[in-house]
Amino acid sequence: MSASIGSPAIRRATFADAHTLSRVSELAFTGTFGHLYSDADLETFLRESYATEAYARFLADPAYACWLVEHDGEAVGYALAGPCGLPHPDVGADDGELKRIYLLPQVQGGGHGERLFQAVIDWLERDGPRTLWIGVWSENHRARRFYARHGFEKAGEYEFIVGSSRDHEFILRRDARQP
Repeated sequence: MSASIGSPAIRRATFADAHTLSRVSELAFTGTFGHLYSDADLETFLRESYATEAYARFLADPAYACWLVEHDGEAVGYALAGPCGLPHPDVGADDGELKRIYLLPQVQGGGHGERLFQAVIDWLERDGPRTLWIGVWSENHRARRFYARHGFEKAGEYEFIVGSSRDHEFILRRDARQP
């Protein structure tokens, strides 16, 4: 599949998409970060964090939203957003978080990530500007540059746990925009 043939569509995921979100999550996470972990750690993490049941819980909760990117009827990416759960002392009760955003390699680089990101931000700020947060692996320089272009700045650090591995993560924040 080529990113130049057709244009992937972005749509809000529904409860019926829980299994698809789980499958795409596993493909995207494993393809991007799988080499960093032991097989046992990766399998446990995927089973706990990206299970169909986990996505069903998100999709059933109106405080969260998921989007799917589809190309020729096949899911090739997704995003998840909701209340901020990052471990930072300045996180407020009304703050939002882009929790996950992934595109499979065949659709990367065609502006689809930008479109997906904007859909998430629009949803997070649907009731007006608010402080937004993102956690990102410290070595994911491409993502960090992308988020910086959108006004996110480093606000802290934490450890992202995958089995026995502890990844050095940055906490990024964009303060509520002034009217």
